[in-house]
Amino acid sequence: MSPTSETAEGGGRRLVIVESPAKAKTIKGYLGPGYVVEASVGHIRDLPNGAAEVPTKYKGEPWARLGVNVDADFQPIYVVNSDKKDQVKKLKQLLAESDELFLATDEDREGEAIAWHLQEILKPKVPVHRMVFHEITKDAIRDAVAHPRELNKKLVDAQETRRILDRLYGYEVSPVLWKKVMPRLSAGRVQSVATRLVVERERERIAFRSAEYWDLTGTFATGRAGDSSDPSTLTARLATVDGRRIAQGRDFGADGRLKSDAVLHLDEANARALAAALAETAFAVRSVESKPYRRSPYAPFRTTTLQQEASRKLGFGAKATMQVAQKLYENGFITYMRTDSTTLSDTAISAARAQVTQLYGADYLPEKPRSYAGKVKNAQEAHEAIRPSGDRFRTPAETGLTGDQFRLYELIWKRTVASQMKDATGNSVTVKIGGRAADGRDAEFTASGKTITFHGFLKAYVEGADDPNAELDDRERRLPQVAEGDALGAREITADGHATKPPARYTEATLVKELEEREIGRPSTYASIIGTILDRGYVFKKGTALVPSFLSFAVVNLLEKHFGRLVDYDFTARMEGDLDRIARGEAQSVPWLRRFYFGEGGEDSASGAASDAGNGDGDHLGGLKELVTDLGAIDAREISSFPVSDDIKLRVGRYGPYVERGEKDAEGHQRADVPDDLAPDELTVELAEELLAKPSGDFELGTDPESGHQIVAKDGRYGPYVTEILPEGTPKTGKNAVKPRTASLFKSMSLDTVTLADALKLMSLPRVVGADAEGVEITAQNGRYGPYLKKGTDSRSLESEEQLFTITLEEALAIYAQPKQRGRAAAKPPLKELGTDPVSGKPVVVKDGRFGAYVTDGETNATLRRDDDVETITAERGYELLAEKRAKGPAKKKTAKKAPAKKAAKKAPAKKAAAKKTAAKKTTAAKKTTAAKKTAAAKTTAAKKTAVAEAPGEE
Repeated sequence: MSPTSETAEGGGRRLVIVESPAKAKTIKGYLGPGYVVEASVGHIRDLPNGAAEVPTKYKGEPWARLGVNVDADFQPIYVVNSDKKDQVKKLKQLLAESDELFLATDEDREGEAIAWHLQEILKPKVPVHRMVFHEITKDAIRDAVAHPRELNKKLVDAQETRRILDRLYGYEVSPVLWKKVMPRLSAGRVQSVATRLVVERERERIAFRSAEYWDLTGTFATGRAGDSSDPSTLTARLATVDGRRIAQGRDFGADGRLKSDAVLHLDEANARALAAALAETAFAVRSVESKPYRRSPYAPFRTTTLQQEASRKLGFGAKATMQVAQKLYENGFITYMRTDSTTLSDTAISAARAQVTQLYGADYLPEKPRSYAGKVKNAQEAHEAIRPSGDRFRTPAETGLTGDQFRLYELIWKRTVASQMKDATGNSVTVKIGGRAADGRDAEFTASGKTITFHGFLKAYVEGADDPNAELDDRERRLPQVAEGDALGAREITADGHATKPPARYTEATLVKELEEREIGRPSTYASIIGTILDRGYVFKKGTALVPSFLSFAVVNLLEKHFGRLVDYDFTARMEGDLDRIARGEAQSVPWLRRFYFGEGGEDSASGAASDAGNGDGDHLGGLKELVTDLGAIDAREISSFPVSDDIKLRVGRYGPYVERGEKDAEGHQRADVPDDLAPDELTVELAEELLAKPSGDFELGTDPESGHQIVAKDGRYGPYVTEILPEGTPKTGKNAVKPRTASLFKSMSLDTVTLADALKLMSLPRVVGADAEGVEITAQNGRYGPYLKKGTDSRSLESEEQLFTITLEEALAIYAQPKQRGRAAAKPPLKELGTDPVSGKPVVVKDGRFGAYVTDGETNATLRRDDDVETITAERGYELLAEKRAKGPAKKKTAKKAPAKKAAKKAPAKKAAAKKTAAKKTTAAKKTTAAKKTAAAKTTAAKKTAVAEAPGEE
């Protein structure tokens, strides 16, 4: 009997709670009458996000800032999120009208924790069931209702332990960064380790020394006409000279030196000489070695492999991939997208095998179904791999999907079907060609080829590669059909120069791969971790490469030197293993947290110096509290300074990076800012010298002939500007204060080229254009939003800054003769089109707005960040900015409260009334000043608290 008919007969009402409104809508369609499906809209409560959210009864407690009572078995303070109070109220009302409650949040640790929080907040008095499913189809949903389970408290404990651990780490270590590096920074258990990986790769690039090496390429002819199956020529590369192997890139170390003397290093002169000596050589085939080639299908997708392949093939970042996958899952197209498993259910295997036969024929179907063993240690939950949902897979064309959702579904569908197909088979061949040069040296060339006789699964799917130069699995290289002893003619022998390259920077795909291989963090959290280090400014993107900022160098330097254990890769992986043991019930949460926070001996531990606790080799849970208490050994200047040359250092200051020669206030001291978007490995000694050589401070332009004042150009906080230097003794404050004339440079001007004449013209603004027929003066002015005309209170925009000096009275009157445009101006055409947003499904474009360029889908607008460029911004980055803006929610409108009406007072004598008014004004002003100071202080404190807040699920 179906759940719907059961409910209808029993007359009961069931409340089903899921996380998202989209999922609620889909599930409601499968359950029908008798069921109310409502969304919690994600987490409904969490640890307090700043001091303002700490309940009154806990304020004043020394541990309240953490939101965790470390002295009482790490009891957390949970508060309902301010933006979820109305939703909680609605859920309580619906529950009061229901006979049963089904908690249908996702089947993973986080979903289990959300279900537990819902139960704790709603306090249901009706039967409660945990409803789990890994795909949103009619059969799966109805089966989940018919076979619920109990809440898994072990999973909840593991997730809550993880949350408390991340809070302790973030809230205790981050203030150290504020004091020693820069305000408003954050540290995190996995984000800091991920940042360290990116920084270490950049260090390798900085230390790298390129080596040049040469070899030869020969084109050899068989003498036959040749065809597609038997080419007439082959290209081979020099392998040995007199039996000694020619050095290739892999033979050189990062220092540019050969790792072994056993190989022969050819320089340009030797390579060209050898090529000339081989010009008339008679060559012959010395050996032909043929081996069978076999390639098996790739396993179905799990979370990390989907993120990597979507990055390679679709150009999606990890966050964008998960956003699109979430939509596909919620709308019933794929199974749950957060999974460590590569296993397919029997239903899925049958569906995949049916499509192999239908689309490719029985010859491509193996006799037995394929199974894939999981490669992830301590796989989190017993989910399936990511696959198309249902017992029959819809082909991409049958889904009706478009844009990014279509592309990602197609990727998942192809990979799943291919996983149940036969191996690809063929032959690989290696041919060795030899000859003796005119100078007597013996040279041997090699060529390799591959032919595929049966494509098998490659007919459906070929995996991408992280290296853009790598050869894909379906690529064939056919060689001529030659045999040992066959003579070959050398058509051309060329000398080729090469240089070793530094290790490639991480991309989102390769960083995800590295984190998973090191067993750091959970695969389901990698997208949010990468998003965090990008948002914090620790990492920025150049194309797809992740580049560490100079700020991240200072942060990682501090963490390595004074909190070494906390950013140790093995330590982080071991912690992950501990959390998995808690999830399996093999370890207890509180004793584990006590060891992590207080040290091996617990609260009474006195294990010695904090530096030993941070970098020792003992228990990997080494006492966080002691580490963050003893900060005396941390030299803030030292950890933020990096040598560029013997006398030049790069320093990371509170307002950004700069290079410096000598000590401040000493003779010969030089200092210059470093561009924020400069990659650390690009800061060479030559570039540092160039930056220091640029003029700094004021650019003296000359003397104003009218006033006699010195005119200078400066680079200020809001951009370059010109100003005058007033004589000494000019009053700067009080009734007689004189302000210097100042004007911003036009967009077309620069500090290097601005002249005295330009400065005087700029400072002459506003310019009187003339007066209208009624004698009202019209002026041309340059404002915050560009050049404009002003007549009384009526302002009109000008098209260019140059018009400020050229516009005539007649032209100004013509502008004012036109009716003033009310409301918004005509929409400007988009600067760039990015594609379809995976969340809203609407087209995303880049536009030029009042405050600069921004991305929009017509519903949400997000301003481009400092490191974003209109020309290079990717679709994935655009979606990311919109997602971040949505997550923040709409800006709250400030509504002025009306003061209550007061009764009319009797008129006082004029003098007394004036005195009272004056006193009242002073009192009000004093109150406002005091209130403003208190508000500012509160905002500063709140900002500091908020700066380290970890969102649920982030690490």
